Amino acid sequence: SSDYRLKENVDYTWDATTRLKQLKPARFNWIVDDTNTLLDGFLAHEAQAVFPTAVIGVKDATKPAELDDDGNAITGTTIEPQQMDHSKLVPLLVKTIQELEARITTLEG
Repeated sequence: SSDYRLKENVDYTWDATTRLKQLKPARFNWIVDDTNTLLDGFLAHEAQAVFPTAVIGVKDATKPAELDDDGNAITGTTIEPQQMDHSKLVPLLVKTIQELEARITTLEG
């Protein structure tokens, strides 16, 4: 919820630009993509170090393997992938734009 009545310790003076510069956008393709289509994004464990609330899961986590298509147990483990909620980065992006706009205005002054 974004309702102010549910929040406390509201602070508008944090430094978004420094945090944003710590993120490491990357170009990659998915292993399962035979077309090797390049995409832009983040590696979750790297983003988690800067913005932990945007990442779900634990780096290098595994889980017991599941059943195959015939219902037979697959031995071993499989990865339990991390996920990112990119919407959590929006306030950081907006605040950075505001900070940069203020710097530009001062320089143009």
